[in-house]
Amino acid sequence: MLAIFNKGVVNPPQELHSPASLSSSRKPKLPEQICKDFVQSHPSNTCLINFGNDASLAYAPLQNPYSTSQRLFCGIDNIYCIFMGSLNNLSNLNKQYGLSKGSNEAMFVIEAYRTLRDRGPYPAHEVLKDLDGSFGFVVYDIKAGSIFAALDANEGVRLFWGIAGDGSVVISDDLQVIKASCAKSFAPFPTGCMFHSEQGLMSFEHPRSQMKPMPRIDSEGVMCGANFKVDVQSRMTTTMPRVGSEANWALSGSHI
Repeated sequence: MLAIFNKGVVNPPQELHSPASLSSSRKPKLPEQICKDFVQSHPSNTCLINFGNDASLAYAPLQNPYSTSQRLFCGIDNIYCIFMGSLNNLSNLNKQYGLSKGSNEAMFVIEAYRTLRDRGPYPAHEVLKDLDGSFGFVVYDIKAGSIFAALDANEGVRLFWGIAGDGSVVISDDLQVIKASCAKSFAPFPTGCMFHSEQGLMSFEHPRSQMKPMPRIDSEGVMCGANFKVDVQSRMTTTMPRVGSEANWALSGSHI
């Protein structure tokens, strides 16, 4: 999978930028070229959607039909989700959210996100803690102009993120795609964490703790984008109130 978001939509952590990308012979690519390369690497079964200059989402099904994991892509009411992995308690979650038995994990994530955004009765981190399984997902909400991404702590699914040549954020489950697209300005997406385009990066396992960037050196001894670890000694205050039914749920301290 591949998701690219313009820097006007997402304000990524500054630590993802590596000065080595500027001096390297291999420069970060522009979003158009990244999408073109992704489609060419999956010529027969890639789905690519461009949202003007704001975002691009690309999806290619898993090649192994016997894999217990999944890669799913769907859109409902201008909310799009790419989901990787599987949820062991999907049936119970569908009942809880009033979804049909045939709803898959991507459909559930969209409904959970929409519920939290519009009238969320629970904090977002508590909802993510209820997900039993291995999962990683990226949600793009066109109406709110925001993204929401999360990765479980079980390490059954991997996500990587980095910075394209124009400052856009690139997210993929394919490390080679990220390396080829972002040069040295990339890092693994931290496990047990969620990221929102306005609220930023936080741990849903330790929601009151701050994220601490840690310098990352690659096998060539070059500084790359930072890893992010939970600083359990710190305390993060989130007190911004939620305003109205159309308010972005991730801006609210009481819902994150």
